[in-house]
Amino acid sequence: MTTTTAPPVGVLLRRWRERRRRSQLDVALAAELSTRHLSCVETGRANPSRDLIRRLCDELDVPLRERNPIYLAAGFAPVHRERPFDDLGAARDAVEAVLTGHEPNPALAVNVRWELLAANRAMGLFLGDVRHGPSDPPFNVLKATLGPDGMAGRVLNLAQWRAHVLRRVRRQLDRTADTGLAELLAELESYPAPEGTDAPGPGGEAQDLVVPLRLASEYGELALLYTTTVFGSPRDVTLDEIAVETFFPADGRTAELMRGLAG
Repeated sequence: MTTTTAPPVGVLLRRWRERRRRSQLDVALAAELSTRHLSCVETGRANPSRDLIRRLCDELDVPLRERNPIYLAAGFAPVHRERPFDDLGAARDAVEAVLTGHEPNPALAVNVRWELLAANRAMGLFLGDVRHGPSDPPFNVLKATLGPDGMAGRVLNLAQWRAHVLRRVRRQLDRTADTGLAELLAELESYPAPEGTDAPGPGGEAQDLVVPLRLASEYGELALLYTTTVFGSPRDVTLDEIAVETFFPADGRTAELMRGLAG
């Protein structure tokens, strides 16, 4: 049998400060405490209060999921609950309102690892022949997009889109330190990489503004751009990790096709 010991609270706080590439002086000034006090907390010579932990976590943008272990390490009860998506009440209603209101364009809600939480009807066109049954493991949108058994064969700018997705996952991993993201990144990087570069395709002005997703469908080629929306001031772990991704036509032909399908 083996036992594991949780790191002291000072070590956890120092790791997040170093992950954010911040100096003790910088963080201490921003959190309104002395550099000496912060140094004592990080080395275990002083115990932080609940309020100090909150201030430091706010300043270091520590995800809510990672804050609870810091409170526990300091001898306090966890502060942030983690409710199922279906139990988020008004926040769940807000997500559904955004998804429904965005039709006829595709939209979906995902967690921090891009596992699907909810989607609108237009996502049926977007996902095409990718299926997900109720007994399947969590449906991962990025695996479905880049995986050889998913949509990769229909992504016309696969090299460009793959590079963009991998950058997003690396940034998310750097921000959250989520172990599931490390596993996801390793799997995405293991998928066969397309050779060469993508030839320019339709998308009009969007090609000069964003990286569009160019997708082959039974109705013709789609060119899409997307935006990401998150909740402001969340206090629940699940809510803190939800992102709503809304797709928009990147050219006139895609816009016309979406309107036609909705009709």
